[in-house]
Amino acid sequence: MPKFVIEREIPGAGSMTAADLQGASARSCSVLNAMGAEIQWIHSYVTDNKIYCVYTAPNKEMIEEHARESGFPANSISEVRALIDPSRAAA
Repeated sequence: MPKFVIEREIPGAGSMTAADLQGASARSCSVLNAMGAEIQWIHSYVTDNKIYCVYTAPNKEMIEEHARESGFPANSISEVRALIDPSRAAA
């Protein structure tokens, strides 16, 4: 299943309270549940003014549909082509 990184520009994201983040997560999950098992949210990284989300989905269009239905921006959607980490440095 293809993996995608979604960049969401959300001013003040890093200042969101735990309750704000829980509410956003619940809204996202509600939309995902309605869309079915083909699209899955893996996790997200919250920075000062952006949230970077990692999803699996069969295509970019499903990610766009989730963004429309949930009300979250999807300023950039990029398909992951490879994964690297420190373990790849060893010969």
